[in-house]
Parts: sequence; C-alpha cells; structure tokens
Amino acid sequence: MPSNTLKFVAISALLVSASGLFSPANAHITLEYQVAHAGSSYKATFRVGHGCGESPTREIAVTLPAGVDGAKPMPKPGWTVAIEREKLAQPRSDHGKTVTEEVRRIRWSAKTPADALPGNFYDEFVLQALLPSQAGTIYWPVEQICEQGRMDWTEVPAAGQKPHDLKSPAAALDLLPAAGGHSH
Repeated sequence: MPSNTLKFVAISALLVSASGLFSPANAHITLEYQVAHAGSSYKATFRVGHGCGESPTREIAVTLPAGVDGAKPMPKPGWTVAIEREKLAQPRSDHGKTVTEEVRRIRWSAKTPADALPGNFYDEFVLQALLPSQAGTIYWPVEQICEQGRMDWTEVPAAGQKPHDLKSPAAALDLLPAAGGHSH
C-alpha cells in the first residue's frame, strides 16, 4: 500500500477516534481498526472490554455484514470456534473455484468455565475477510453471552441518528473508496 494511502487511513482513523463516535465509553465491543478500504482484505479484531457486570464472558458471536465474504476466524486457545454458513442465492467465483455458500456467523465459546473471560479483563477475538466493494459504513452485530446474562451489541443507527445515542451499538467500520485496484 503506498505511503500516502497509509497516511490517509491513519489520519482518517484518528479523526474517527477523536470525534468520539466510536470511543470505548460508547461501545463496549469495538473494532481495533475502524477504517478500511472497500474491497480490501481486512483483519477484524473485536475488542471485548468487560463481561456482563461481574459475570465472565463465555461466548462471543459475530454476524458478518452483507457483502463481507471469505471470513476465516483466528483460533483462540481455550475456546472452540463454530462457523455458520448460508447458501448464496447466486454462486460466485473465487480464485477459479465456485463458491455456493458463505460464512455468515462466527461463534467463539469458552471450552471450560476457567477459559471464560473474567468480567474485569480485556480480550480480543479475530477474523479475516474480504470487505464489500462499496464505500460506506458497515455494522458487525456481536452477541456477548456471559455465565449470567448477556449483552447484544447489535443496534444500528437510523438515518440521522448518532452511534453514541445507542445503548448497545454494533461495532462499526467505515469503508473508504477502494485504493487503486484490487487488494487481496
């Protein structure tokens, strides 16, 4: 990626962070990098800053936004990974192979109570995927299931509504126009 593109992405990320729209105080499961180029390969790192009160987190489930393809979760020691797929209405081609179904949901579950994320600890859950080719904002609904209770970070702002007005906002990713050609 050219250095001017990296500078643009870095400045954009700083501006989004400085605006307070996606600060950790406003959204409790956030993406580490909240700006990316449309059509690019993206490493989505979901930051989990707390449990459900004092109750430890035993499961994180991420629903992929429409147009996000080829998702692959990163294994996590002490956690199992389940991948839910759905049939595509129209098969697509990927590196010469026909793809008839796509990952739509990824779920990490603690193997034992000792593996669960304590309520006062922080952790990250990671996947890699190809982003939609259209610029704009996409939202990643995340369910956080604890030993006692749950938090569904699934709210998407309506037109004209600010994300910090939401009680349980979905993690947001701003897609900038593609950076000169296909990056994969």
